[in-house]
Amino acid sequence: MLSAARSCLLPIIRLYLLGIKVLLVQLLSRPFRLPGGRDEQEGLLAVRRICEEYKEAKVEFSKLDLASLQSIRQFVQRFREQDLPLNILINNAGVMLVPEGRTEDGFEQHIGVNYLGHFLLTWLLLDTLKDSGKCGHFSRVVNVSSSAHRVGKIGLNDLNSCGYYSSHAAYCQSKLAQLLFSSHLHQELQRGGFPLSSCAVDPGMVDTALYRHLGTPLCLVQSAVARLLFRTPAEGASTVLLAALSPALEGEGGGGYWTTGRREMTSPPTFDPQLKLSLWETSVQLLGLQ
Repeated sequence: MLSAARSCLLPIIRLYLLGIKVLLVQLLSRPFRLPGGRDEQEGLLAVRRICEEYKEAKVEFSKLDLASLQSIRQFVQRFREQDLPLNILINNAGVMLVPEGRTEDGFEQHIGVNYLGHFLLTWLLLDTLKDSGKCGHFSRVVNVSSSAHRVGKIGLNDLNSCGYYSSHAAYCQSKLAQLLFSSHLHQELQRGGFPLSSCAVDPGMVDTALYRHLGTPLCLVQSAVARLLFRTPAEGASTVLLAALSPALEGEGGGGYWTTGRREMTSPPTFDPQLKLSLWETSVQLLGLQ
């Protein structure tokens, strides 16, 4: 039993330590940007905490609301005006099991925030990402998805869940859409020979505020279970950092779906080239892109 526990825990511990290590390297060796967030006070507090702990860190907060296409475009404009390179884009923000509602632009909240917002952000930053990469040091797009994609279904004719709304179905659809987008983008980048890769990562079940929209009884159960079984935010972040920084994902090793440091298979719909292309074209149309 001890041997089995050790074989299970050691990879997790190593992954966690690697995540901390690469984060420290990023913070101490070069400017590091917190790409954005909706809550300015929380963002500024995070900047202050990092700077207090790592005196040489260069960190900046910039406000970004993925539920607003205008906010996304304004964020990208501010970033471009600084004329900075962009080596890593982590599409991490998300909502889960929220009550039925619409974003500022009329999209269902899960598909709007978790997928379309990230689609637009990545689209507008693609040229900068391509220009920042080089052979042996590819730029990377990391899309934070979830194992929930395995039960997701894409409704191309009703991405906004107008016909029938289920918060669970809407969330799972958005996570499957992220994977389809990540895979199609990576294939297009490979075909074009660009020094940029795109992958998806599942950080696992992490004890964060993402579960706050569960009903009261489930919230109480989740809170108790989370202390025992869920990963801490630092452990969840280490999985994302691995995908963003590990040499194993450099160049031809990039792409795919990663969880706990390993490349894993995804659900059958993610291998459907027509579905990936149709979703891409539908998204471009919904966002008014050329």
